Amino acid sequence: MSGAEQAGRERIASIIAAEIAARAEQVSAAIALLDEGATVPFVARYRKEATGGLDDTQLRQLAERLAYLRELDARRTAILESIGEQGKLTDELKLKIAAAATKAELEDIYLPYKPKRRTKAEIARERGLGPLAEAIMADRAAVPLHLAEGYITEEVPDTKAALEGARDILSEQFAENADLVGKLRAYMQDRAFLRSRVVDGKQEAGAKFSDYFDHAERWATTPSHRALAMLRGRNEDVLSLAIEVDADDTSPVKPVERIIVQTLGIGNALPGDKWLTEVAGWTWRVKLSLHLSLDLMRDLRERSEEEAIHVFARNLKDLLLAAPAGSRATMGLDPGIRTGVKVAVVDGTGKLKETATVYPFQPKNDVRGAQAELARLMRQHNVELIAIGNGTASRETEKLVADLLGDMPAPKPLKVIVSEAGASVYSASETAAAEFPNLDVSLRGAVSIARRLQDPLAELVKIEPKSIGVGQYQHDVDQYRLARSLDAVVEDAVNAVGVDLNTASASLLARVSGLGASLAEAIVAHRDANGPFPNRQELLKVSRLGPRAFEQSAGFLRIPNGTEPLDASSVHPEAYGVAKKIVAACGRDVRALMGDRTMLQALDPRVFVDDRFGLPTVRDIIAELEKPGRDPRPGFKTATFADGVDDIKDLKPGMLLEGTVTNVAAFGAFVDIGVHQDGLVHVSQLADRFVKDAHEVVKAGDIVKVRVVDVDIARKRIGLTMRRDGDGGSGKPVRQDAPRKPAMPLQGRGRPDKAPPSQGAFGAALAEALKKR
Repeated sequence: MSGAEQAGRERIASIIAAEIAARAEQVSAAIALLDEGATVPFVARYRKEATGGLDDTQLRQLAERLAYLRELDARRTAILESIGEQGKLTDELKLKIAAAATKAELEDIYLPYKPKRRTKAEIARERGLGPLAEAIMADRAAVPLHLAEGYITEEVPDTKAALEGARDILSEQFAENADLVGKLRAYMQDRAFLRSRVVDGKQEAGAKFSDYFDHAERWATTPSHRALAMLRGRNEDVLSLAIEVDADDTSPVKPVERIIVQTLGIGNALPGDKWLTEVAGWTWRVKLSLHLSLDLMRDLRERSEEEAIHVFARNLKDLLLAAPAGSRATMGLDPGIRTGVKVAVVDGTGKLKETATVYPFQPKNDVRGAQAELARLMRQHNVELIAIGNGTASRETEKLVADLLGDMPAPKPLKVIVSEAGASVYSASETAAAEFPNLDVSLRGAVSIARRLQDPLAELVKIEPKSIGVGQYQHDVDQYRLARSLDAVVEDAVNAVGVDLNTASASLLARVSGLGASLAEAIVAHRDANGPFPNRQELLKVSRLGPRAFEQSAGFLRIPNGTEPLDASSVHPEAYGVAKKIVAACGRDVRALMGDRTMLQALDPRVFVDDRFGLPTVRDIIAELEKPGRDPRPGFKTATFADGVDDIKDLKPGMLLEGTVTNVAAFGAFVDIGVHQDGLVHVSQLADRFVKDAHEVVKAGDIVKVRVVDVDIARKRIGLTMRRDGDGGSGKPVRQDAPRKPAMPLQGRGRPDKAPPSQGAFGAALAEALKKR
């Protein structure tokens, strides 16, 4: 590695270290591991000594910034080469290029040297007007018109043409002045407004964007969801968007023009200064204003997309790490009206046992027949859980089941309404077709609904993350960036929980550190051909799975009741020697020691540190022996829906209800309260204190108490509050609590596009927040 390359790496490490609150040597070590092919989960879990304990969040930020800074350096090198080939690279220019911290700043510096098509300035120079432009700049006391008289030629017929040519030359120079462009950009970022107006004739067709028909707000503080709503309105030709700066300033010389004049050292008394001031104004109006407005609009989109992707990623993580109901026989119900309710029963391992379709609703209305078939399936397969999809007819199906359970002796199955988001995508996928080649597509959805109650993570990994539906405007953002971010979330979630090597699907195994789809399929094929893996070491017999993949994946794969007890834990095989020293020190069999917290906590971890494994790893091993194979997900619990509240029409202001948080956006949280339409708790109504970020208070999957503030049946919008005063600041009387019945959503619908504004005291904030589709 050359000295320049080493210096570049050290510079990047220093930049990232400052951003993620770490030391440069920690970042350098992490970069080296990632460059060698290590995954973020592996580095976070098993290379703490090397990185000084960087966690997965820091490592994800590190990887993202590393990619950006390397792209920036590659562009920096290309620009240096381009300017060098032109023979225009000076030491001063080299320093400016080396100091550029962003791609935008780098491109500003490169602009004067960037190969471009023939411009008006180049034509003017070809006509000999370059010296005129220089003369006007050099001698401000001279009258530009008089100077122009000496440049009249056959190609330049008069002084007007001469001055226009000089203007074109100087205007190009001004517009390519990196310092000037930087100052103007900073000024606009601080002072600009985003203005949206309705396109004439689109008022009726674009009614859903009505709040933006004549709307303006500061560019710097425009929230992600509003920016994306306006950008969608523009894409649908309903809205026009513009960046405005100093629109209300009535002075003859605008502040932006004064910035140009001051930066270029143009006065206001001499003839040349007056002419140059006019050129500065012309340059702003014709060149810089459009260029910088486009820059700000692009930055706004990128900023908004980044926030939207971040919100989606956090919600997805919460959903993936939702509490599993566990290995219990489960009946999945995919509700439908005319097409019937699809039924699938799976055993505790998720294996499909039987399917059926019942028709309790119109046109057949075979309620008794449906209940008889459901009862038979429950008895035959010892069903303990009933998972009901939350789509069309979910509450009707829930009532059907509730009536059936009411007539059954204890113990009765527990019914739970779960999100069916993405179930139809899974049903029609290649994964589902390979798993159930002879099963009707609609019945595959019922299987998915049952399994996602047993283990949300294991089932949801089979679905493309963006189809799970817990984001805002996910179809409007950069799909590559979205997919990369969500894939990272899935990878982190799967490896945080760990995977049973002998029962996991290929879809789940593919998300394990170091594997991927091809090796996952090879593992399943080996398992099918040779039976369960007796220990982790047997993984090396799988076709194409070499030492590197084994190193990255083994610690995240579990084998309960295998030949090696430690294989049931997250202790990595490379550290089994340390673990066995700990076991020997306790004088116990490893199986007997596992879970003996008292004995393990009495140990001094420093005793077991060696040249390879430091204190962080030893502490992790002891913690894992205390709770081997512990699942980081919360315990399973359900919420309750209010009795007799099945439809939005049943809601009244003041009702106290229980529900499940289905989605958390920048402006609040959506809550499923069992009426087929999620309600919105605006961020201002989440707590009796100021809340900047809704995620400070709630996350997807949380069970919460809410009070109804407003109901707009026509627009299917429900305003809720979690504040203790209970009225959202509206001063409305609070009703007595509605009677409740057990049921309930474990995971939510994630449908922020169909949520609810309010007409109460915080109605304006809700209406502003609910700009969806």
